Amino acid sequence: MVRRIPLVACLSGVILSGMTASAVAQTRAQGPWWPHPIWGQDDRAGGSNWITPEKIRASLQLVTTGRVYELGQVYEAGMPLYGQRSYTLTIPGGSERPAFGQNQLLGNDEMITGQLGQVGTQFDGPGHIGTRLRMADGTEQDVYYNGFTWEEIQGESGLRELGVEQIKPIITRGVLIDIAGYQNVPILPPTYEVTLADLRGALARQGMNEAGIQPGDAIFFAYGWSAHWRDPAVYQATQPGIGLEVARWIVERKASMVGSDSPGLEVTPNPDPGLIFPVHQELITRNGIWNLENLHFEELLAEQTYQFLFVFTPVRFKGATGSPGRPIAIR
Repeated sequence: MVRRIPLVACLSGVILSGMTASAVAQTRAQGPWWPHPIWGQDDRAGGSNWITPEKIRASLQLVTTGRVYELGQVYEAGMPLYGQRSYTLTIPGGSERPAFGQNQLLGNDEMITGQLGQVGTQFDGPGHIGTRLRMADGTEQDVYYNGFTWEEIQGESGLRELGVEQIKPIITRGVLIDIAGYQNVPILPPTYEVTLADLRGALARQGMNEAGIQPGDAIFFAYGWSAHWRDPAVYQATQPGIGLEVARWIVERKASMVGSDSPGLEVTPNPDPGLIFPVHQELITRNGIWNLENLHFEELLAEQTYQFLFVFTPVRFKGATGSPGRPIAIR
């Protein structure tokens, strides 16, 4: 199947690995980030492809004690929510509910409403972030991972293509990089941009180096920002995080995914006021490196555990842009 549309310019204003808004005619077969150079034009799984049986077996060797660390936040009323997103859980019934059988059986279930894939500890899937491009015929197209356009992915019940169900189970080596610890502060300042020097210094402090990062690893950044979790106004207002410099380093390392103890991984607002979440575009849209937000690392950091078996399996909501879940580290 050929799904090809001529392309000439990027309207978002974001430079994507050297691509500018110059009118360089290209075809959909070879756009600025598609087809994927390894997995081809029809790939929808992105970085989870790096997690091979061999990668999983190697990652299992990291388990020596069986100690389990919860990395996700509890889903509950009052948790920080981005923008106008919502989350409500109720238990229908109450005292008027019937009991069944001679044994008077009772049961409860729950009703959850809200953007379930994009609240709390949330996984950004392939259909979550895109960019608007101008095509050779003068029309505009909204384009997502591996060059899929909005016309190709939109559906009546979720996304026809690039739904989160396309992501393979993530069972791999997790690498935690303690940026706040390297800076010798409990919490990074708001709007602090993490540099490559910070990243390399933090790895050295942990007795590691960037050469040890392997394809398929899940790379996590500790900013200390989860300390603000109970104060949504502070937690959501601004945040420290990585910028495009570190994002491109992540791409070079062939990470399967990234994550942080902040709402959005990247520094917000961006130091360049013209850019809105450019790291999301660089990682998710261009390279299929998925993002897990709103984590916490206190227990791992207290025990100086920087490498571990990481397990997270996105819920297979067909056509969803993201997923809740229960990420864990095992040492």
